[in-house]
Amino acid sequence: MEWKKLISAKRFGMEEFHEERQENRSEFQRDYDRLVFSAPFRRLQNKTQVFPLPGSVFVHNRLTHSLEVSCVGRSLGNDSAKAIISKNPQLSDTFLPEIGSIVSAACLAHDLGNPPFGHSGEKAISTYFSEGPGIRLKELLKPEEWEDLIHFEGNANAFRLLTHQFEGRRKGGFAMTYSTLASIIKYPYSSRLAGNKPKFGFFVSEQDDFQLIANELGMHQLQASPLKYARYPLVYLVESADDICYQMMDIEDAHKLKILSTEETIGLLMAYFDDERQNHLMRTFKIVKDRNEQIAYLRSSVIGLLIKECTNVFVENEKVILSGEFNSTLIKEIAQRPACAYKNCSELSFERIYRSRDVLDIELAGFRVITTLLDLMINAVMEPEKAYSKLLINRVSEQYNIKAPALIDRVQAVLDYISGMTDVFALDLYRKINGNSLPAV
Repeated sequence: MEWKKLISAKRFGMEEFHEERQENRSEFQRDYDRLVFSAPFRRLQNKTQVFPLPGSVFVHNRLTHSLEVSCVGRSLGNDSAKAIISKNPQLSDTFLPEIGSIVSAACLAHDLGNPPFGHSGEKAISTYFSEGPGIRLKELLKPEEWEDLIHFEGNANAFRLLTHQFEGRRKGGFAMTYSTLASIIKYPYSSRLAGNKPKFGFFVSEQDDFQLIANELGMHQLQASPLKYARYPLVYLVESADDICYQMMDIEDAHKLKILSTEETIGLLMAYFDDERQNHLMRTFKIVKDRNEQIAYLRSSVIGLLIKECTNVFVENEKVILSGEFNSTLIKEIAQRPACAYKNCSELSFERIYRSRDVLDIELAGFRVITTLLDLMINAVMEPEKAYSKLLINRVSEQYNIKAPALIDRVQAVLDYISGMTDVFALDLYRKINGNSLPAV
C-alpha cells in the first residue's frame, strides 16, 4: 500500500463533487466537526462505557471515552506523521501530515454503532438470534445475512450508521472521507470469517460500499469470497488510542469507585516506569497531595509513555504494515517494562473491574431490556398486520425502513432503531411496554 493513495479526501456518496480544496479547515477536520455536531454522537453521553451511568461519582460514558480516545489518537497520528516524513521527506507535500486529523475523527466515530448497555448489548443482540427466539429466522434468510445477525458487531454497525442512506436522508450517510471511514474498520472482512468471535467489519448490506472504499485507497484484497482485506494502516493507531484509554480510564474510574485502593492503583501505574522516572513522580507527589489528583497525574504520565511506545512501533513497522503483513496490535509490541505493566492492568481489570457486581448488574439488566425490545419488534415486523404490531411500528422513527419489502431489511431497521437508543431511552421504553411506567395524564 502507498501513502499517496491511502490518504484520500474523497467523500463517500459525494464522489461526483470531489475536488481539491485549499482551505484552513481540511476535509478531515470537517469529518471531525460533522461527527461532534451529530445526534448519534451526542447520544453517546447516555450510553454505558463500563460502569453504570453516574450517580454521586462521575465515571466515563461512551461520549467522554470517545473524546479522550480522539485526543490520544490525534497525538499518535501527529507523532507518527512527523516521524515518517522525517524518514521520507518527499511525502511532506502529500496528505500524510493530516494523519492526526484523520485518526482523531475516526476515534470519535469508533463507538457510534455500539448499542445500549456496553458490550452486553452486542451480546444480547447476537445471542437473541443464535440462542433465543430469533433462531426461527435462520431458514428465512441467506446464510451470509444470518452470519451478520449472530455475530452482531458494533464496529460493523458504526460503518453502516456512517454510510447507510436512511429514509429521508442524503446519499452517503454522513458523507465522510474515504480515509476516515477506512480507519474505523478494525476487522476488514465478512462475518462469514468471524468464526466463534463477534468480530467483522461490515454487514452484507454495506459490503459493496466497503469494497469501493478499499479499492479506491489501494488496500490489499486478501480474498474475494468471503471478502477479506489487509487492515488499513491508520486502523492500528485508532485501535491503540482505544487500547490506551479504556485501560487507563477504567483503572482511574475503579479507584474513584473504591473498587481499587489508592495503594493498588499507584502500584499498577508506577510499574510502567523505570526507577529514575518513579523517583521523579514521587517528588511530584510531595507537591500534589490530593489522592485523586495524584492518580490523574500518574494516569496522564502513563498515557504519554504509551503514546510514545505505540508511535515507535508503528514507525518501526511501517513497511510491514503497508505490506499488509503486520499481524499484531501496536500495544502488544511495545517495550518489555510497559508491556508487562499493561498486561498486569488488563488481568486485574478482568478480575476486579469487569466482574464487579455493579458492572455485572448493568449487563444483566441491559441483556433483559434489549432482548425484550428486540423480540417485540422482530415479531412486529414479521406480522405487521396485527394490531399490537401496528402500535409498535408506529412508535419507530420514519428514518428507519421498518416496512421494507425484504425481511432482512426490516430486521436491520429494527437493529438500527434499537442500537441507536441510549440506555435511558431503552429502559424507559421497556418500562412503558411492560406497563411499569405510563405517560402523565
